[in-house]
Formats: sequence, C-alpha cells, structure tokens
Amino acid sequence: MTISVGDKLPDVTLTRATADGPEQVQSGEYFAGKKVALFSVPGAYTPTCSARHLPGYVDKAGDLKSKGVDEIACTAVNDAFVMNAWNNDAGSEDITMLADGNGDFAQAVGLTMDGSGFGMGQRGQRYSMIVEDGVVKELNVEQPGDFSVSSAEHMLGQL
Repeated sequence: MTISVGDKLPDVTLTRATADGPEQVQSGEYFAGKKVALFSVPGAYTPTCSARHLPGYVDKAGDLKSKGVDEIACTAVNDAFVMNAWNNDAGSEDITMLADGNGDFAQAVGLTMDGSGFGMGQRGQRYSMIVEDGVVKELNVEQPGDFSVSSAEHMLGQL
C-alpha cells in the first residue's frame, strides 16, 4: 500500500553518506522533530536525475530553507558510496544523501518501480514529499517517465 498524506513514515534503516563514510540512521530518528524536503530518484547518475532533479534542489536549497525546510534529503536505491560520490560531483552540502541500498524504504512507503528493463532491478519511484516530524504533509509521485511534480520548483509552490 502506498503511503499517503497524513501517514507517519515507516521506521527503517537507511545509510547516510558522510565525509567519514557510511553511517546507518533510522528513518524514524532522522525525520523526527523537523521539516524535511525529501525527494527520491530512480538512481544516482541516471540522466534525468543528474540533469534536472538533483540540480533543481541544489539551486533551490536556499529558497526551500527560507520557507521553513530544516533539511533537504535525497533517497535512491543505491549504496552510500555511490550517493556520496554523486553528491560530491553534482550536489551540495545542503543535500543529505540517504542511501536505500536494499530498497527497504521504497518498499515500506509502497513506492517501488521495476527497472529491470533497463538493467536496474527494483528501484524507488521518482517522487517528492514534505515531511514534518515524521508525518507526510505533501506527496508528489511522478507518472513513469515524467518529471514535474517532484521538482524543487513544484515543492516551493507547496510551502
């Protein structure tokens, strides 16, 4: 079942990419007590994710934070090393990379996709959400192949 507005995020283990290496974090702890702009991409370094999705959040980080967002986080079914390298190459210190290496978070929120046709296996869908104290306040799930409602620009309009 797909998560909905008003639902509390499930508590699963994610891996935060840090300068000191991977660090496990419980989603329940990470999202507690703050407003987080979360966006999910099917994969680091993939075309739309690298050309449009991540750059939009990098460019709009200051605007999101000026509207009350405490943290901006990106998740993908990739390992923490890939997420960290992608953030170092194209991201910013304003973005926290939350690796969902086994897809546990994507499965728990009911937002998986089958990328087997592209050699990617099971992945997380492209979406964004505003999470306040662990509760989903806004949820924007893209249709396959689209990129609009999960953008930083769209999220800014929701704040």
